[in-house]
Amino acid sequence: MFWVILGIITLILIGVIIIYNQLVQSRQLVDNGWSDIEVQLKRRADLIPRLVETVKGYAAHERKLFSDVIEKRNAALAAGDKPTARASAESALQRPVGRLIALAEDYPDLKASDNFLDLQNELSETEDKIEMARRFYNGAVRGLNTKVESVPSNFVAKPFGFSKRDYFEIDETDYAVPEVKL
Repeated sequence: MFWVILGIITLILIGVIIIYNQLVQSRQLVDNGWSDIEVQLKRRADLIPRLVETVKGYAAHERKLFSDVIEKRNAALAAGDKPTARASAESALQRPVGRLIALAEDYPDLKASDNFLDLQNELSETEDKIEMARRFYNGAVRGLNTKVESVPSNFVAKPFGFSKRDYFEIDETDYAVPEVKL
């Protein structure tokens, strides 16, 4: 009888260890996904001032737009690591950046500028990378949240401090077609 009880305890212990390791792996995927998003958001934040400076020379009377872009960029950088707050700030930044890019239509010289075109392409590529990183992160969050809420892993998750994470979601206002006013 002793060996049967010892065997059951050993199996339970092995099960807890396996579940714990799976939870750690899921948490690491989420952390890695968030880090990838931050890298791309930082890249975009670094590109924006260069883009603004390039456009400023061609469109000096668009001061309000420039100050709006810089203000929203600074707010996005200051939003911190909470995905919901960061997503909201980044969504607010996308609108004036879109207007800034659309400004090129009014300035043919700017539209032909190699510097502007390079920056515009870099920003477009960065937006694509942000989208891919966001998808990876949200997939990792989904996996972790499923494990945290599912039986039997939820019995291991709670005592060891594993908890659900927030998705990186866009604001409802971003579903609408952006309005470009020049």
